[in-house]
Amino acid sequence: MDYRACPNLVRMFLDQAALYGDKPLLWAKTGGQWQATSWRQARESVERLARGLAGLGIRPGDRVALVAENRPEWIIADLAIMAAGAITVPAYTTNTVDDHRHILSNAGCAGALVSTRALAERVIEAARQTPGCRFVAALDPPPVSQDSGVQVMHWDKTLGAGGGLDIDEVGKRLTRRDLACIIHTSGTGGPPKGVALSHGSILHNCLGARDLLAELGLADEIFLSFLPMSHSYEHTAGIYFPLSIGAQIYCAESVEALPQNLVETRPTIMTAVPRLYETMHRRILAGVERQGGFKAKLFFKALELGKKRYAAPRSLTLGDRVMDFIVDRLVRSKVRARFGGRLKALVSGGAALNPEIGLFFTALGLRLLQGYGQTEAAPVVACNRPHRVRLETVGPPLTDVEVRIAEDGEILVRGELVMQGYWNDPAATAATIRDGWLHTGDVGVIDPDGLIRITDRKKDFIKNSGGDMIAPARVEGALMLEPEIAQAMVHGDRRPHLVAILVPHTEFATEWAKARGKPPEIGSLAEDREFRAALDAAVQRVNAKLSPAERVRRFIVAKEAFSVANGQMTPTLKVKRHIVREVYAPALEAAYEK
Repeated sequence: MDYRACPNLVRMFLDQAALYGDKPLLWAKTGGQWQATSWRQARESVERLARGLAGLGIRPGDRVALVAENRPEWIIADLAIMAAGAITVPAYTTNTVDDHRHILSNAGCAGALVSTRALAERVIEAARQTPGCRFVAALDPPPVSQDSGVQVMHWDKTLGAGGGLDIDEVGKRLTRRDLACIIHTSGTGGPPKGVALSHGSILHNCLGARDLLAELGLADEIFLSFLPMSHSYEHTAGIYFPLSIGAQIYCAESVEALPQNLVETRPTIMTAVPRLYETMHRRILAGVERQGGFKAKLFFKALELGKKRYAAPRSLTLGDRVMDFIVDRLVRSKVRARFGGRLKALVSGGAALNPEIGLFFTALGLRLLQGYGQTEAAPVVACNRPHRVRLETVGPPLTDVEVRIAEDGEILVRGELVMQGYWNDPAATAATIRDGWLHTGDVGVIDPDGLIRITDRKKDFIKNSGGDMIAPARVEGALMLEPEIAQAMVHGDRRPHLVAILVPHTEFATEWAKARGKPPEIGSLAEDREFRAALDAAVQRVNAKLSPAERVRRFIVAKEAFSVANGQMTPTLKVKRHIVREVYAPALEAAYEK
């Protein structure tokens, strides 16, 4: 397809559906068997739902929330909302009622589409508290609403709601500047901001992905979707890019079922966040250690030679090359089989990948391409090229993307991929987009080969290895509301979960120690199991109020309070995060090894 000439995502889908007709497009497992939805069937479902939305009063420019796990209906609903001329507002299935209320209210949603009854209950409760949100339609039988202000219905009733909409006409009318979706993400503080992305932004990203992967010979591609479709990375790289190249999309049953689904579906391209690769790295090594003996020796030989080949291909001796051939057949082929056996590339995005993890998979014969981006850029900015992988970088910018480094080292991005702004937040938009340049908040350099290397984060926000953006101040503030905790700092950038450094309240520590006849000094209490259990009770109370990504899994009891005197606070009493991390570096590392 001609990405530059395509006017919108609806037109792209309609043209592809006409081209591929009865060929399979979307797959889901039902009754233990994978069942396909063809391009033609998908188009018919999109048209029926779009007309139903129009019959419910949805008009061009309206916002409709979408809350569902990964399933074919997610993609159909997203396309149907846009085919009605409206704007999709995706939301995570893990959101609380408060989270949904914020998103529905911030985006001004007129209604919501949901999947399961459990999800519907939370969304309905949020909708009741959101003026202007008129209906909630659920794929599974929804609960009975006691509030006449919100119409609750079954998805099938929505399909039959009528409406004289012509989606082909909508496909002709929408332009690249029209909004396709509003994806909420944490910005510079406070509640999540709605990133307004146009049809052109996402098409621009799809063009870059096509040009990037064309080196591998794109044909009859198969994608396995398991990252949340509400995540900007999966939304573009796992849905609209595959649609743009006529690929098939399998919806994984769950993250737990992923190993089995990989073998069953045998994907050719796989997009994932670092957390997946970290998990697989641990599982593979654990399995090798359990086997031990000669097989373990072969495995580590494969790793050794693979790393040597990556660093300096010409350094392999004749003996190395012979052994490399042997371990490729005996070791690497089995690793590739665990991923389905026909992967052309693994693409890592959503957060920074540890180069050692990247080298591990590369040495085992899997092509792993690390990319870089953020929701505000639809989201991909740069990625390693298949035949020019440099694991310590995130590769060059995608096609038609301009990147430059500001005087303070911040990475700036310009191009059609950049968001139109934060929904209803002109001040935040003006602070983030200046003179057409997106200020990413990341610090980096561009090497002589034009490859981008991320060196730091200008923002304090934590981006875990799953790609979740976490505002540390929110978590720390919640912890410090507990009577046991005086100060807190959370850590977890590029890590799978949060770890906290806690300073107990002096009064609490003193009273607790006195009641048990123990020394009251923090230093002596830091490793006391009973005292840690008391603090853990406070942490668990806080965790119960937080989203899964924000929860603190482990904590360290500080040896002393953060203060200006010990250099861990500024004169204005702000925690010097980098200093505290340095002081507790060994303990932080140990917390992730438990």
